[in-house]
Parts: sequence; C-alpha cells; structure tokens
Amino acid sequence: MTDIRTRLAEVVPAERILDSSLADDYTHDESLTVSAVEPAAVVLPESEAEVVEIMRFASAERIPVTPRGAGTGLSGAATPGSESLVIAFDKMNSVIEIDEDNHAAVVQPGIRLNELDEITAEHGLVYPVYPGEYSASLGGNISTNAGGMRAVKYGVTRHQVLGLNAVLANGEVIRTGGKFVKSSTGYDLTQLIIGSEGTLAVVTEAVLRLYPRVKHQQTLLIPFRTLEEVTTAVPRIIDTGLGPLILEYIDLLTMSAVESYTGLELGIPQEIKGTALAYLVIVMENTHEDRLEQDCEFLSEKMFDMGAMDVYSLPASSAVALIEAREKAFWMAKANGANDVIDVVVPRAQITEFMNTVSGLATEYEAWIAGCGHAGDGNVHMGVFCADDDKRGALLMDLFASAMKLGGAISGEHGIGVAKKKYFNALESQTKINLMRDIKRAFDPLGILNPGILFAGED
Repeated sequence: MTDIRTRLAEVVPAERILDSSLADDYTHDESLTVSAVEPAAVVLPESEAEVVEIMRFASAERIPVTPRGAGTGLSGAATPGSESLVIAFDKMNSVIEIDEDNHAAVVQPGIRLNELDEITAEHGLVYPVYPGEYSASLGGNISTNAGGMRAVKYGVTRHQVLGLNAVLANGEVIRTGGKFVKSSTGYDLTQLIIGSEGTLAVVTEAVLRLYPRVKHQQTLLIPFRTLEEVTTAVPRIIDTGLGPLILEYIDLLTMSAVESYTGLELGIPQEIKGTALAYLVIVMENTHEDRLEQDCEFLSEKMFDMGAMDVYSLPASSAVALIEAREKAFWMAKANGANDVIDVVVPRAQITEFMNTVSGLATEYEAWIAGCGHAGDGNVHMGVFCADDDKRGALLMDLFASAMKLGGAISGEHGIGVAKKKYFNALESQTKINLMRDIKRAFDPLGILNPGILFAGED
C-alpha cells in the first residue's frame, strides 16, 4: 500500500490518499453476505481531471479500481479486492447547475439524494428517484440503476439520467446524452453505463431530469385479508389513471416489525390487525388539495369494491413515519438477524403466484422469509432467515429460478455485485453473459474496472 500511495501522490495530493487506519469505511458496503476487504489504497479526487490521471495511472500499472459512492449498496459491488484502488467520491459532491428552463440538474457523483432534494426544493423542483436509503449517492444509484418507491409513477434511475461524463479504463473521457429527452443518434451509451455496477466506466458527472414539485400529498393505508387481494387490486388502481406516487405492499410480519421497531401507532383496530395478512400503502399527490381529496375518496371506494377491510387516511406525521420505516426495512431485517436481503422482481400480476412459491420454499428449507415491496412494479424485497449457508444458497437458487420462470429477474434495483454473482451466472442465459463480457472487454480491455463483480471466474 505504501508503494502505491507514494506513486499516487504524484497525481493527487497525499492528504487525499488514505492509509489503512482511515480507510475502514471503504472496505465494504451494506451487504450482509460479502465480507469487508482492505484495499491497497483509497483516493479521494476533487475533479474529473484528477480521475483521468488516476485511471491513467491504474491502467499503466494494471491496478484494479473500485469506484465508490456512499457505500449504501446491498450487493457487495462496492467491496474492493485486496489489491484494488478505491476511488471514493466524497469530495466530488456538488450540484453544478440547476437549469429551471430545461428541468435538469448537472451533478457530481458524490452528491447524496437528501442533499440534492434540499437544493432542488429551493427551485420548486424534484429529482424523483426514492430508494430505500436517502443518503445514497447519485453515482451509486447510477451504478445499480436504483429504483425505490416512486418508480410506479416516475420510473427508475435510467429514466431520469439524461447524460453522463465518464472516464474509461484508459483515462479517456466520454460525454453521453445531454439536456434533451430523446435521441436517435447511434448506440445509447448512457443507458449501457447505467446499471453496470462500476464495471464499464467511472462516472464523473450526470445530467438529471427534474420535475415540478407537487405540493399536496395524502397517504392511504389499506388492510386486506390476503396478499392475493392486494395484488389483484394493484392493476385496478393503475387502471384508474390517477397515477399514485407510491404503491407498496407490506406483509403481516413486516408490518409488525415496523410497529415494534419504530413504536409507530397507526390507529389500526386490533380486530383488523388480527385478521389482515397484507397492507397496501398508497401515496397520492396533486397540485390542488380539493382534487387530491376527490382522488382519495374515489380510490377508497374502489378499494372497498376490491375487498379492502378498511381504508385509513393517515395524518401527515404518521404518513411520513410509515414511509420512513418502510425505507428502513433493510435495517429492521438486519436488526432482527436476517441472513440475507434480496430484491427479486416479477411481473406485478405474478406476485401472488411467486409469493406462494416462496412460502413453499421456506417450508422446504426450514427458513423464515418476510417481505414487503413495490407492488406497482413487482419488485419484492425479502429478509431471508436461514443460518446454514449451504441450505440458504440452495433456497436462493430455487427462489431466483422460480422468479425467472415467471418472467422476472434476480434483482430489481440492488444489483448483482458479489452477493448474487453465482446465481446470476448459473441461471442467466450464457449467450447473454458472453455478450456482456464482450461489452466489458470493449470498454475495459485490461479488466481493471471493478473485477470480481457480475462474472464468474473473476474472483
């Protein structure tokens, strides 16, 4: 490490090259199954020009590089190798521009979502991506194509990133896209880099799409007797054309954990709690308060027609607390001893069929699986409690295979990383994996960008 730090000091000031005593936070992300690894060095650039020089150095020396944002990921994609150079974007965290006329923001990758939200609010605008951890960085969100609860209305990260500046493995810089929403000019390199988990290029700047900030919101909490009733109701909610901002389901076990973990009292009578097996959480928004009330009344009537046990319109404070608790579902699972947290996605109409399969697998493997998820887009988040590593591995292989058989995928928004690599390589089409390998070689011929992520045989 000393040798690398000495040579790096010719590129970046020595005070921004961390030694091992200061680098602990950079040895891991939040994955429950991927162990921390101390890298060869951690460097904190302050500009794209410095990233260029760092990548030229890494390429010349064939040193593997791990780009890192806030480290809130759940797949181990930000966990370095022991010989890796971590490029941490703590100091590249500025909003370069808010362009009100084009409804766009230009930002550096280290800016965090909560920081960006405060700045856009001053302009009456919002960047709508809302993943489970609001302290996540934009660069990390781009790396995993983060989604979150607002995806049912606004889509995921790839729908909101209009362009990128990115440094290639050899230090060359490319600019993709721009402050426009359509282009038919060659391959879309922006979309190729989004979701690539740091394996293709190092993002140094992003152009983001912004929207007018809607003033009025109302949250509805709706208990149902079965999960099947919840999933049956979801398409009918979409059919209304009302465009809910958030459309989530929470199962009985997770709702109990939410109330216990947070002390939140939602005013649900005990007789409802005793028989409801699943809940829908719907957040509606409108620029006009009276129209919002009308929308919520109409939606409530629809829910009773669909078998809802009741409809609770939550006070603003309770609504905020519930959504924040739902955001922290991972931390609740971790605090309760979950052995893994996964984020399978299936077509939303198949959620019930998939969850019935999950229930059967949990019984077969003597495991406990609790969940909640983005009912509007079929992204199911589950805490898996199964301490035996071999048994849990077999359970997850069967679970992911079942999701893919229904037309789904292993990960909806957390990414593959290290944690799910073996399942991805075992279950995905080998033709597709080979094509992905070819794409990586085109971007990164020496294989120095985040090796060990996605593909088997790169450990």
